[in-house]
Amino acid sequence: MNIKWSLSILVIIAFIGCKEQSNQKKEEISSVEEEKQDVINIVTEDMDFQMPDTIPSGWNTFRYKNLSPQTHFFLVDKYPEGKTSEDAENLVAPVFDDAMKLIMEGKSEEGYAEFAKLPDWFGEVVFVGGSGLLSPGQTGETTFRLKPGEYVIECYVKMSNGVFHTSMGMTKDLFVSAEDSGNEKPTADTEITISSTDGIVFNDSISPGEHTFSVFYKDQTVHENFVGHDVNLVKLGENANLNALENWMNWADPKGLMEPAPKAVAFIGGVNDMPEGRMGFFKANLEPGNYVLISEVPNASGKNLMKIFEVSE
Repeated sequence: MNIKWSLSILVIIAFIGCKEQSNQKKEEISSVEEEKQDVINIVTEDMDFQMPDTIPSGWNTFRYKNLSPQTHFFLVDKYPEGKTSEDAENLVAPVFDDAMKLIMEGKSEEGYAEFAKLPDWFGEVVFVGGSGLLSPGQTGETTFRLKPGEYVIECYVKMSNGVFHTSMGMTKDLFVSAEDSGNEKPTADTEITISSTDGIVFNDSISPGEHTFSVFYKDQTVHENFVGHDVNLVKLGENANLNALENWMNWADPKGLMEPAPKAVAFIGGVNDMPEGRMGFFKANLEPGNYVLISEVPNASGKNLMKIFEVSE
């Protein structure tokens, strides 16, 4: 009798142990799955990118918190092999600063001539994605896919004296490993297509609440300000000046992308420059009101790259 009870107890203990191991295994698997879906947090408090130095390849969601008193974005650049953020700060940024200084003095021709001093390899730099502009205190979520390799992250919004944030140290080297994140491509409820021929195209009937926007780059081209088109979402205040906003979105304008940003507008994210055929995603929680999707290019409205829409209850 005692032997039978002992055997029964051993069986029960073994069963409980197996069950606990099974539950533990499930928890570990769940933990790994949750880890794969974790966002990559980026925080700016001044002229910095506080984020990991290494991230997995594949689809990644970047949650960018702008805790600084200035407007920022992050742009991921694929520099030629062997080039780093030091090259961006020491060889690229000074040329743009010198050119901008001349342009601000009304010497546009001399200013644009400065760009001939850019290193020959600068023409090989490819913009592969990033966030849209974010006003102080805003947080944006942008998702895009990165291949393994070495990249440089930058922000080139300008200080009130015309100096680019890049020259203030707002660059960072980023290594994308061969390990895939395991994340799936997001599902969008609002689709945007952008091109140099049709501009920004989307269904502007949007309800209040959280939305996931996809941005498909039907094509990409270099505009007069040496950058391609992108998508920035802007919440318009009651007294927003659209002309001032459009002019500000062109960094080559003497006061373009210069602090302070135009009054009565809040930049709440988007998807930065990407090559033709690529797709990025961004999330936004829209309250009732007026908004605009706009590209960081000269004459955005004339290129159909500035779209005003209303979110109504």
